[in-house]
This record gives sequence, structure tokens and C-alpha cells, in this order.
Amino acid sequence: MQLAMLFHTQTMAFKIFVLLLTAARAIAFPYSSDIHLLKPHSGSAGHKHSGLNCLSWRLGVETNNLRDWTQVPASCKDYVGHYMLGKQYRLDCNLVADSAYEYAKGLNLTGDGKDVWVFDIDETTLSNLPYYARHSVAFGAIPYNATAFNAWVMEAEAPAVPGSLKLYKRLVKMGFKIVFLTGSGVAYTDVRTKNLRAVGYTTWEKLILKGAGDASRGVVYKSNKRKELVVDAGYRIRGNMGDQWSDLLGTYTGDRTFKLPDPMYYIG
Repeated sequence: MQLAMLFHTQTMAFKIFVLLLTAARAIAFPYSSDIHLLKPHSGSAGHKHSGLNCLSWRLGVETNNLRDWTQVPASCKDYVGHYMLGKQYRLDCNLVADSAYEYAKGLNLTGDGKDVWVFDIDETTLSNLPYYARHSVAFGAIPYNATAFNAWVMEAEAPAVPGSLKLYKRLVKMGFKIVFLTGSGVAYTDVRTKNLRAVGYTTWEKLILKGAGDASRGVVYKSNKRKELVVDAGYRIRGNMGDQWSDLLGTYTGDRTFKLPDPMYYIG
């Protein structure tokens, strides 16, 4: 009888422990596993799917060896989903942000208000993971849907990328002027402003959005806007951070660039 009671007590204690652990993970991890079921080993392991090693594919993407791809291979959508919602993606973002901060600390600012740091928005300062985590989107494994994505942008509910927000606050405190440069259309100025401020990006020098009718590709568009900053307005781009290579290539890229991970889509 005592043995049975002891077993019952231990079983109940274990169940309570599991419930508490589940609750703790839900609080610490803002994107519910109900949206995309996570398998802990999948976030960092390079499993082969239909002959394709997905970790190697992601490495090729991040190093810009794989270019002009239109969507994530269907066999890697689960891998990409696990990576983006898992711990490794956050660690990778934090490493980039910390490296940028160490670099910034070594700079001597002039104090004339012309030392700027350029940030991209999507997947750089704001995260669209709540959108991409929906089953219908499947983490980039289906073609981009501008209508659906723009509807999400209009919600102004994108959370901050934690490492980038921390870096932003440090840079502002150090005296850098912040420029947000995004490929979002100028029609979304108000909702982008609302979203940025709501999550903690409260001040900036300029918020640059793409003009109506501007059909230029990412590298050309951002190069032109950076040229306007440097040549026309006299700013010095001391740092430049983005999740796409098109944020960081071209002309007037700045003194130093920092690439955040993003294996979900490619902008040329």
C-alpha cells in the first residue's frame, strides 16, 4: 500500500514538473510550438532530405554562394522552420549584434551628428516570424505572396529581433544617428513607424522607404539611398546591418557591414 502511494506521489510530482517545464518554455519562447512543431535535434543538425543536406544548403545561402533562389527547397522547410524558431537562430543573431557592438566601441565619433548606423528592417530590426510560422507560408518553401505579407505588415505587430534592439539602444547611447533603410513601400510609413516605436526603436535620424513606382532591385535601390546619405547629405556610414546580401553589397556600403542570418528568402 505504501509502495503504491509512493509511486502515485512520484507520478503526480513528475506530471507537475512537466507542466511547469512546458509553461516555462512557453514564456521563454514567444512563438508557440502549436504554430510549428519543434524537434530539438532538427535546429542544428544537417539532416539529408531527398539527397540535400539542409545545413550545407543554409551555409551556402548565408555565405552568398547560393544566389537568386526563389524559395526554400521543399525538403528543407522543416529544417528551416526549426532553425528559425529554435535557439540557434537567436544565438547567431546575438553573435552578430555583439560583434557589431565591439566594433562600434572602437570608433571615435566626431560629435557633429553625421556618424550614422544603417539598419534594414525586415528580419534585421523587426522579425516576421509570426507570419512565416503560419502553415500556409511554410518558412519560405512556397512562393512569396506580396498581398499576404503586406497585410501582415499592416498589422504592425512584428516583434523586435532582440539582439538588434539591444545593439540599437547601445548605439544611440554612444551617439550614433540611426537610419532605417527598408525596401517596404512608402505607403507603409505610418505602420512601420508605429511598429518600430511599439517594440522599442523610439528615435532615429531617418526612416527611408521605397518610393512609389521605384522598381529597382535591392542592391541598386539601397546603393542609391546610401549615396544620397553620403554624397548629398554628408553623413558617414560607420556601420551597416542587414539580413540580405543586397543590404550590404553595392556602393556606399559603409565602413563595416554585418550580416544577420536569414535562410527564408533571397532578395537580389
